[in-house]
Amino acid sequence: MNGFNAFGAQVGGSRPAKQQDVSGLLRDVAPLGSRAAANANDFSPERLAEIAENERRWSWVEVDLGAIRNNIAVAKRRLKPGCRLLAVVKADAYGHGSVEVAKTALSAGAAYLAVATVQEGVKLREAGITAPVLMLSEPPEAAIPLLLNYNIMPSVYTAEFAVAYGEAADAHGLRAPFHLALNTGMNRIGVRFDEAVEFVRQISFHRALEHVGTFTHFATADCPETLDFNMQFRRFTEAISDMRVAGINPGIVHCANSAALLRYPDTHLDMARFGISLYGFHPCPETVGYFDLRPAMSVHARITNVSQPPMSEGVSYGLHYRSTGSVKICTLPIGYADGVRRILSGRMRVLYKGRPCRQVGNICMDMMMIEIPLDASGERAEIGDEIVILGSQGDYEITADMMADEIDTINYELICMFGARLPRIYV
Repeated sequence: MNGFNAFGAQVGGSRPAKQQDVSGLLRDVAPLGSRAAANANDFSPERLAEIAENERRWSWVEVDLGAIRNNIAVAKRRLKPGCRLLAVVKADAYGHGSVEVAKTALSAGAAYLAVATVQEGVKLREAGITAPVLMLSEPPEAAIPLLLNYNIMPSVYTAEFAVAYGEAADAHGLRAPFHLALNTGMNRIGVRFDEAVEFVRQISFHRALEHVGTFTHFATADCPETLDFNMQFRRFTEAISDMRVAGINPGIVHCANSAALLRYPDTHLDMARFGISLYGFHPCPETVGYFDLRPAMSVHARITNVSQPPMSEGVSYGLHYRSTGSVKICTLPIGYADGVRRILSGRMRVLYKGRPCRQVGNICMDMMMIEIPLDASGERAEIGDEIVILGSQGDYEITADMMADEIDTINYELICMFGARLPRIYV
């Protein structure tokens, strides 16, 4: 059997290969030690840190902070005078990056921030953010020291938590600020609306507790029918009135989410919570065309492999897709571990050089494949070419709503799925 050695000389066979003079080659090779010394700086922490995150892996999320500012401006123009704006940055700002979005929202005019977990609030504080932070639920009692140390206001709706929170604060000479959550019909969290006065009286003995605000959450503000929505709003305003009659100051009163902020100005009250629409997504079809919201997120990848399988050969796990033989199969380094749902396999499109292309084969954990037809233009797909998975390119756009409709879900879920493995690039 014939072959070649490391220097290109033929080896094997029935006759000995002619000896090659490799002295010249060896003279051109620097000693290992000297090469290591010369290139030591290539591996310094400073040099390594200079490698951009989207060059460490060819898939990334771009976040347009100008779009965030635009959407804040849309909300503020809609709000009634004197109504504060709360920016909801839970779930890592719906996948957009909580710290950068929070800073941008505050600079654009938001007065408050909201999170879902204690750790989300801690992250904001450790980034130097000092604005009021509301946690939209009650955490476990064991997390109370974190609330107090980082000045994160919890929602309160059980007497047991309220007392434990007040006791811990009092023991350290601190105040225990909170927002009271009322259940007006969504039946998720909160004190029953008709028990609000009794509940506040039950916990008000504790001198450390500070009732800063009162809120509820609408279940159907984004729905065409308004019966349940109107019922919730009526229950909430009646509960607030009952509290005031009883001599209880409800603090900052808020109930409007994105849909209510845009659709129902009467619900703005003292503060409105801006969630999904902060990121440029319409909460319901009824707001489309009326408000100039701009999506802030786009998702990108670069081709890492190009092949042209023969006709009928399959692609990816299960080989459910078969090549026509007249297409390039291009691999992208992004998969369901990054938020591209496996259920979208064979059902989604991406954009390549401004035109839609099919995703083919089963989406893998870390990769997926797309099909690029060979056309008369002779255009060739190459490693390093950019693909848009979510966003616009040329005259086409792939939206979160389009992807969500394919799998019968909502845009909220789609954008939150693009996970932490994908670097965020802010533009």
